[in-house]
Amino acid sequence: MQADLLSPAQRTRVAQLLHQHTPLVHCMTNDVVQTFTANVLLALGASPAMVIDAGEAAQFSAIASSLLINVGTLTQPRAQAMRAAVESANHNNTPWTLDPVAVGALSLRSDFCRDLLLLRPTAIRGNASEIMALEGQSAGGRGVDTTDTAAAALPAAQRLARESGAIVAVTGEVDYITDGQRTLMAQGGDPLMTRVVGTGCALSAVVAACCALPGDRLENIAGACALMKYAGQQAAHGRGPGSFIPAFLDALYVMNEGKAV
Repeated sequence: MQADLLSPAQRTRVAQLLHQHTPLVHCMTNDVVQTFTANVLLALGASPAMVIDAGEAAQFSAIASSLLINVGTLTQPRAQAMRAAVESANHNNTPWTLDPVAVGALSLRSDFCRDLLLLRPTAIRGNASEIMALEGQSAGGRGVDTTDTAAAALPAAQRLARESGAIVAVTGEVDYITDGQRTLMAQGGDPLMTRVVGTGCALSAVVAACCALPGDRLENIAGACALMKYAGQQAAHGRGPGSFIPAFLDALYVMNEGKAV
């Protein structure tokens, strides 16, 4: 397994690009994380919008910089709205990111996400069990929690990238980001990131934002992973989950302002 570590300079470059380009991210995400996701994007200099009505979603994805599809609280009406948004995004060359939350564990979301693969996502971000299940393997997983390691899921991520044409980010203690040929990795973070709701879902929104940036898309998406890990590492010192979230947002904001990366 060969993977190159993303450098601090590459991470800094992605933070600067987010600040310069302020991508407008259409977030069709789960109900639990909408506020946190919006605050993460704002802290990094991006602009969030949560538009979920089927008619409006199709209209808005045509003018957004990028689209996020997160199936965490999927319903049949929401699936219809998401499909309409994806089809509009494809028609308008808007990049879109799929977060296959708990795929493999439940049938509605599993079938829906596999159908969406035919619509060629720009990026896919998930934990190890989700990526393995989406690629067609029998995987572990306990709801939204993985029982597999990111390293174990890397071969599946590479195959999924080649088959779907997407850049696939499989995240865990170490994040691996691959286009099926090249693979980058991002290290850092802190276990406390798993003790608050929404860090993975918010990362998918940052991945979506980075899909809209100029330059090497693989490096930009890896930069999204590295930014979140770095902020988590900076925010965790001596804190519990209650004080971690504001410290995490502050760490992202400091990177956006270029004060320290």
